[in-house]
Amino acid sequence: MRVRLVLAAGVLLASAAVAPLAHAEAAGGLPGRPAPTGDSRTLDDLSVYGYGTVGEDSTVTLSGMYRCLDDSAGPVFVGSTLVQGDRTAGIGGTRAVCDGHLHEWVNTAVVKDPAYRPGAATVRAALMQLTTGEAGLPEPGYLATEDASVVLR
Repeated sequence: MRVRLVLAAGVLLASAAVAPLAHAEAAGGLPGRPAPTGDSRTLDDLSVYGYGTVGEDSTVTLSGMYRCLDDSAGPVFVGSTLVQGDRTAGIGGTRAVCDGHLHEWVNTAVVKDPAYRPGAATVRAALMQLTTGEAGLPEPGYLATEDASVVLR
């Protein structure tokens, strides 16, 4: 139970608000995906851009877009994990704004051991809501997930 509490606290501390992308919403869907059918304001959705960056100081930045409608049951976050070869690391967590509009997410972390290199990689992203479980501790619930091939620059 302590592990869940520590993980939830870490996600909360790593979160940051994100600004909306009005021009992306006008397109009717997330980049690289078809526009949702029906009322697009009722769908939770998540996408990963096809690229990420690795800085000289080992700072990794990943990004994409999301849409969520309801955060009344608990806070919603966009988390991401970077996989390259046998290396895997969590790359930040962004607090989501759940208003039915498209928003950009950007997660950043310094990953020195093991270091990532420019080239092909995979991003596993999740739109996750923390709700209060039976024991009163935060429990994650997944609203949307996405595994995407990316190129690190």
